[in-house]
Amino acid sequence: MKSSRDSMSASVAVYRGVYTEDRFKQAYGSEDSANGSLRLRDKLAGKCRCSTRAFLHLLRERVPIFKWLPRYRLKKWIVGDTIAGLTVGVLHIPQGMAFALLTSVAPIFGLYTSFFPVILYMLFGTGRHVSTGTFAVVSLMTGSVVEQLVPSPLDLNSSSSEAADFEAQRIGVASAVALLSGILMLCMCGLQLGFLSTYLSEPIVKAFTSAAAFHVTISQLQSMLGLRLPRHTGTFSLFKTLASVMENLPHTNMAELLISLVCLAVLVPVKEINRRYRQRLCTPIPVEILTVILATGVAYASSLDSSYNIEIVGHIPAGFPRPQMPALHTLPDIAGDTVAITFVGYAVSVSLAMIYADKHGYSIQPNQELLAHGISNTISSFFTCFPSSATLATTNILESAGGHTQLSGLFTSLVVLIVLLLIGPLFYFLPKAVLACINVTSLRQMFLQFQDLPELWRISRIDFMVWVVTWLSVVVLNVDLGLAIGVVFSMMTVICRTQRANCSVLGRASNTELYRPLENHSKCYEVPGVKILTYNGPIYYGNRSFFREEISRLLGLTPEKIRSWEKARKALEKREREAAVNTVERGITNTSFSLENEFFKSGEKSLCCGLRWTAVSMDVVSKTANITAYFLGRLFFLCCAETAESDVQAVVIDCSSVIFVDVAGARLFTQMCTECQKVGIYVFLANCNESVLKMLTSSGLMNYMNPQHIFVTVHDAVMYIQQQKEKPLENTTTVWV
Repeated sequence: MKSSRDSMSASVAVYRGVYTEDRFKQAYGSEDSANGSLRLRDKLAGKCRCSTRAFLHLLRERVPIFKWLPRYRLKKWIVGDTIAGLTVGVLHIPQGMAFALLTSVAPIFGLYTSFFPVILYMLFGTGRHVSTGTFAVVSLMTGSVVEQLVPSPLDLNSSSSEAADFEAQRIGVASAVALLSGILMLCMCGLQLGFLSTYLSEPIVKAFTSAAAFHVTISQLQSMLGLRLPRHTGTFSLFKTLASVMENLPHTNMAELLISLVCLAVLVPVKEINRRYRQRLCTPIPVEILTVILATGVAYASSLDSSYNIEIVGHIPAGFPRPQMPALHTLPDIAGDTVAITFVGYAVSVSLAMIYADKHGYSIQPNQELLAHGISNTISSFFTCFPSSATLATTNILESAGGHTQLSGLFTSLVVLIVLLLIGPLFYFLPKAVLACINVTSLRQMFLQFQDLPELWRISRIDFMVWVVTWLSVVVLNVDLGLAIGVVFSMMTVICRTQRANCSVLGRASNTELYRPLENHSKCYEVPGVKILTYNGPIYYGNRSFFREEISRLLGLTPEKIRSWEKARKALEKREREAAVNTVERGITNTSFSLENEFFKSGEKSLCCGLRWTAVSMDVVSKTANITAYFLGRLFFLCCAETAESDVQAVVIDCSSVIFVDVAGARLFTQMCTECQKVGIYVFLANCNESVLKMLTSSGLMNYMNPQHIFVTVHDAVMYIQQQKEKPLENTTTVWV
């Protein structure tokens, strides 16, 4: 322990010269621009070539199954993929039918949506543990669009031909939403816009899904109570639906209420057992499908639909759906809502894929995920499917049941296929109240997200506010509008944080080249005559005023002080010119009579220009007898010393935390340099990244600032300043104020 402690406390001495940016680039810079342009041409030419190898590489990238299937470990993974796929497939059946009710279409279309997207994602997706299909939030948002365009009449006879036409219209709108959503995703993939999902932060996603769970629950109350009520859409739809349910409580169907209570009494405890003992259970208990089978059998045996007027699923056709065109004429009407549905579906899918990819040590490609979900929605829309995405519950079950690769989707689709071809018609007598209970209980994870709030408050109160604002907006207003408000509010917090970034004064740790904020490190000290500042944020048009105010406050630069400096400097220059004329007239010349030494004239001006009495040769003053100039100069520099706080001779701006600078920020640097030079303070820059340095150079800052005043590190700048202070001036008498 002693040796390790000694090694940790050992100091490392580094001996090197002072590096400006120009000098560092000359020593360690990249190749010249000609070679760079040559490489660019070679890259473009290489992109335009086509070969068998390039084609196979592109095929593996765009159809990932050709990449992972040849590497499939059959003996190690096949058992886990089979069990997980079959388990999820069994769960897809009740959830697909239940979420179809949220979409305001017949349950059979939920089974179709649980089949086609699963197969397509297996071919094109990169998430090994992602289960796609029907998702409650996406289904709810799609159902709102369907209800707006094809509202349901209360007196519609389920056995009439009008009912069939009505269902065809509804699924046509839902399929059109899926088609447009898929096309949008494909366009986003072509434009490489996979990064857009990052604008949905974790607090936004969790708050959104939690609030959407309330919408789903309230929308299912009428089915659980046996009420036949119109579905409300638009703003305040949750409260409108809740008020409508409360008004019609006396009309509750007691039989359907009893069925709902029994289903909840079975589903909730078994789901809790699955959650608590999922490590001990080989596969979760398939309580949903068991409930569906038992409820269907009881309803058939007791003729509940005719005896107690219970609403049942009805006819479920067997076989594959025939391809048909979505309702293309509705595309202009659904465009706005489809954008929100696309964004939500993709963001949830990518978030889930990233979570499990990080957990199992592999990576996904966001743009390829756009392609996978885009193809899934586009092709599925021609088979009467509504929008699909990755789902929370089935993805969690797929991973916990031992799934390893996308091959589990094959077994999932086989289960759904068997139901479509053979078993589907047997669910004719399934009460819709059972599907409503499955909908509500499947949202349990979303409701439990409230448990994260205390920890979120402790970690970041800004993220806590984002969570609360998003949740309230979604609950009070609507799903899509609330999501938009949450995203805008989250972006506003980012803008506010960049506008009010912290500007600190740095101090040096003794015997080191480390510089830290003085407000947090009391044992660090300021370098005499040098003010070292750091700004922890970008400098752009939105925060340039704040940045300027902070710099002026820390340097003590007010307009009044700048004007007083200007006035005193001009008076001194006038008196200096008069003294020079008198000197020449008397036949006396002295090249050292100047306010600046050769260091100033060479462009590398000393930072103590305005705070020291420089190069006024006492023999010149005595020979010219211009005593007035001497005392006026003293008065000028005493005024300067009073103006500059703590004898600030130079300011070093640490740009290590400045990630970018726009044109307005670059112009602000120019203004700041000129104002500081007016009061005798010279500006140095350090730790500039390439983009910041390029912007500052392109904006013409070097016309007002010496390029040799830009350094690689803060310590290089400080050492340079101290070296210039220690340089002796020839033939002059220097007085430091």
